[in-house]
Amino acid sequence: MDNFLAGWAEAAKISLGFFWMALWAFALGYVISSLIQLLVTREKMQKVMQGGDPKSVSLGAFFGFISSSCSFAALATTRALFAKGAGFIPAMAFLLASTNLVIELGFVIAIFLGWQFVVAEYIGGVLLILFVWLFVWLTRPQQLIKKVRDKLSSDSSDENNNPPSFKSLITSKSGWQKLGMKYVMEWQMIWKDVLIGFTVAGLIASFVPNAFFESLFVGTGSGEPLSFWQILLQTLVGPLAAFFTFIGSMGNIPLAALLFDKGVSFAGVMAFIFSDLVVYPVLRINARYYGWKMAFYIVGLLLAALVVTSLTLHYGFSFAGMLPDTSSSGAISERDMFAFDYGFVLNLVFLTLSGVLIYFWRAAKQGNHHHHHDHGSSKSKRSLGEWVNLILVGGCILWLVIGGALLVLR
Repeated sequence: MDNFLAGWAEAAKISLGFFWMALWAFALGYVISSLIQLLVTREKMQKVMQGGDPKSVSLGAFFGFISSSCSFAALATTRALFAKGAGFIPAMAFLLASTNLVIELGFVIAIFLGWQFVVAEYIGGVLLILFVWLFVWLTRPQQLIKKVRDKLSSDSSDENNNPPSFKSLITSKSGWQKLGMKYVMEWQMIWKDVLIGFTVAGLIASFVPNAFFESLFVGTGSGEPLSFWQILLQTLVGPLAAFFTFIGSMGNIPLAALLFDKGVSFAGVMAFIFSDLVVYPVLRINARYYGWKMAFYIVGLLLAALVVTSLTLHYGFSFAGMLPDTSSSGAISERDMFAFDYGFVLNLVFLTLSGVLIYFWRAAKQGNHHHHHDHGSSKSKRSLGEWVNLILVGGCILWLVIGGALLVLR
């Protein structure tokens, strides 16, 4: 019992430490993302993403790059762009770029995994788009695309057809209120994924033995160079592990760091990171948007692209002598996560900025409340998935609170 309680306290410490390490990166990334969303409208994106030519695909990827990294927000925006006439490939380029090429994700990867993984993330994001483009050309799903597009109703009009200038945005009270609203919305979309992901990472680090990873990822822990077939199997297992953890792109980075610590190959870790769009909640949402046939086509498309991309990155980095070595940096769970360093100072700075933005968000919310008195009267019933997610979130909070208390009492 004492060993379990000690493990519980250690798991909570690792989870909270992971979040503290990444806090400033989240905040900085979402400030940038919020600014961009206010300055660039969906209507502008849709107009230049029609067709499937290189220019449209490149612009789709660019607009994804400057958009939010939340997988679920990206899915909704992709559907809206596709419904308004954006080409299927530019829409997929937008989806992949908005979850793999965004700035905040690079910050978090740099903190947990190092520069090689950041480079691989951005190069891999481009490769994913190119391979998806290639596989769509090979499979030629024009009839399926036409059928889905015919079923989609026209999306609602853009709420921000006349975006403010950057100067007016940061020099006016209304601009700061809009920024605060966007910033809080970003956190509202990802905090559950982050909470679950970081809690699970602490649990795995404290309680899951190395033997589990050695059996799950073939060749891990052997001390011998991995064969091509072992690396391929690890690249296939990575998405499978992501499918059952169903954690978004920001929440799965600590888990990816733990996998790398346990000896999983570079290709296997990258496949796990790239798998945020092939998890079950994303499949279910795509099925609701497009139907199950298109949802399974998209999953198959993305799965094939991420496996080929991960293998390409692994052997490309190996050829260039850039494959990272986990022994050079030490295990992520053994770092001094609460040290007084640049990260500590940046956390204080961005906690202060977050407080300011939350203040303006509350002011905007109170202002809207005076004009809208009935928006809470038509709440829809929660789905089974939402109830499961709510229970998981409550369990994670309870686990961390008790674990934190045990940590203090030790």
